[in-house]
Amino acid sequence: MGKTAIIIPARYGSSRLEGKPLIEVGGKPIIQWVYEKAKASKYADSIIVATDDQRIYDCVKFFGGEVEMTSTEHKCGSDRIREVVDRHPEFDFIVNLQGDEPLIKPESIDEVIANVKFDNDADLSTLVRPLNSDEEIDNPNQVKCVLGMNGYALYFSRSRIPYERNKDVVTFFGHIGIYGYKRDALIRMTELEQTPLEKTESLEQLRALENGMRIKVSVVDFVPVGIDTPEDVEKFRNILQMNL
Repeated sequence: MGKTAIIIPARYGSSRLEGKPLIEVGGKPIIQWVYEKAKASKYADSIIVATDDQRIYDCVKFFGGEVEMTSTEHKCGSDRIREVVDRHPEFDFIVNLQGDEPLIKPESIDEVIANVKFDNDADLSTLVRPLNSDEEIDNPNQVKCVLGMNGYALYFSRSRIPYERNKDVVTFFGHIGIYGYKRDALIRMTELEQTPLEKTESLEQLRALENGMRIKVSVVDFVPVGIDTPEDVEKFRNILQMNL
């Protein structure tokens, strides 16, 4: 069985928080927090930051991480990851770990890896968590996922799904944006055209579902703190201080 790589796409430019991978919290840049969580994975053989910015490259080198430069032309993280994977034929399983999730749990990363490494039917894998408030369920920025009885994703949407004709029957699940891929699935995903549902919802994973690919899903119990705004940075700082 081939090797497993966690690849962390990291851009400097961000419309809401420029340079966020380099923002220091608790004495370390955010990209280092994410990298160290990936390093704690039991199943990963390599962890690589994929960036198009020299400042991020130099930062990762400074703290001893592995990093590769990629094209500035990529439109999404999966294309950036594909460039790195093309250089490494030894990688059979790939995780796309966002560079702004410093509180991701290593055991949850391993769930994502296990679902593509040990399930022959899974092309991709990802995580969801139960949603407990109408505010989250109705928020279009919190993507929802509907699961089949076999643990595979049926659909992802920014809408409130499923529609509750009968109350208190199902649990609502919120998607956590980490993906595992079999190598051939990643290659296929990046070569397929955007699909109608993907364009409608602006959700890349719908391209996989519309083309008959299967996404295995694990349910986890942690609430991620993605860093998108200055308020998110402060929230992360506060969480770290509470855990000291």
